[in-house]
This record gives sequence, structure tokens and C-alpha cells, in this order.
Amino acid sequence: MNTLRCIAVDDEPLALGLVCAFIEKTPFLKLVGRYSSAVEALQGLHEQPVDVLFLDIQMPDLTGIELARVLDKSAGSNTAAPRIVFTTAFNHFALEGFRVDALDYLLKPFNYEEFLRAATKASTYFDLVRKAEQGGLAPVAEAPPAPVVPPEEYLFLKVEYQLVRVAYSDILYIEGLKDYVKVHLRTETRPLLSLTSLKSLEEKLPAHRFMRVHRSYIVNLERIEAITRTSIQIGDTTIPVSDQYKDTFSEYVSRWT
Repeated sequence: MNTLRCIAVDDEPLALGLVCAFIEKTPFLKLVGRYSSAVEALQGLHEQPVDVLFLDIQMPDLTGIELARVLDKSAGSNTAAPRIVFTTAFNHFALEGFRVDALDYLLKPFNYEEFLRAATKASTYFDLVRKAEQGGLAPVAEAPPAPVVPPEEYLFLKVEYQLVRVAYSDILYIEGLKDYVKVHLRTETRPLLSLTSLKSLEEKLPAHRFMRVHRSYIVNLERIEAITRTSIQIGDTTIPVSDQYKDTFSEYVSRWT
């Protein structure tokens, strides 16, 4: 595992100190700069190579999103743009973060375990880039990020006027209605309502963990407690298995026996 050169940018001294401490605590990361503004960070990026940028979003003068766009436009220069991990207290910036191809998105307050998960993702990304270059293949950095970044353990769900991060492990099942879905969670008594389609969610969820069993239902396979040929039991809820999905479900059930 190669050492990654990192800088941290945050206008809040305590938050900046925490990220720097986490970087210094991680064996495969090296802190090469810390800045309290994106303008200062931009100057620092011109002075030395950086692999990973831990970047706050809401800052005066130049926001983290704006800095990411500047770096993206200059990516064709001799110095490659660093990969970005956003650190912010506001989850409604998540969509903007994905639009500028951020490597990860840490919601404050985050602990070292969450930080380490993002750092490991960065390490995996650069390891794959180096292997591709050594093998004479096209640089991985030019490819879409999906094959490079390990699968996430959560998705962002639009609920009312914000994006809510929902862990896969917390989902019991998803119920599709006419214009929206109900996401039933293990840790909440009331489901989350999201203005999206069941088909759209099905495409985002990992197929090895979730299965469509009815035109109106997707279930978390890890949360199934009992099954029959035509139904699934999750907690106190009985979910029907329709004829359209019966063969796929039967193939899955055959692994139980």
C-alpha cells in the first residue's frame, strides 16, 4: 500500500484539527498541508503534488464545491487534480458532491472509523490506477468511477427538501406507491417517503442484498425471517411474491435448503 499525500481544508479550527489528526493517525496517509480557506489551498496545490484533498464545503470567498470545479477544469495540466473527500455538516450538498466526481462524502460529526473507510477507498482507487498504468492499460482515472470505487454501504434518498443518507443494513423493505416510495427502516417506526420510483431505487441497490419480489415491493434479503412459496415475512409484515418474480425468488430460496 503506497502512501498518499493529503491536505485538509476547513475554516473551522476544531474541524481542521480533527481531520489533520485523523490523517496523521492513518499509516498510509501523509499530511503535507493544512489550510483554513479554499483560496489558500489552491495556492498550496500549485506548489506540490497532492493525492487526496479532504475538503469542507461551506467556506467564505471560495466554497469547496467551487474549488472542486476549478480543479476539474485544470485536470488536463501536467499536475493531476487530487481526488476529493468532502467533509461537511450539511447533507443537502451530497448531490453537488457527486456531480464534481467526489471520491467520498463525510457528514460531520464523523468518527475515525468513518474517516478510515473513506481513506481506504482512496487507497484502493490509487492502487488500481497504479496497477493499470504498470500493466500498460488505459489509466483508470479516465474511466467512469464506478468500477474503481468499492460499493457504498448506504444510499442518499431524497426526503422532502433534503438528501438523507440511509444505510443498506437499516432497510427492511421498500414499498412502491403511485408517485413515491416508502422505505421501511429497522431503526424508525415511520417509513421514509421519497418522491422516486421503485424501478429507480432497484437500479441503485446492490442486487446481492436486495430483491424485487413484487411490482410494489423490494426486500432486504438479510432481513427475511420466514418464507413460503408465495410470501415473505419481515417482522410483522407479510410481503407477497408475485408470479412475475416467483422464479427468481425460488432460485434464491433453493440456496437455503
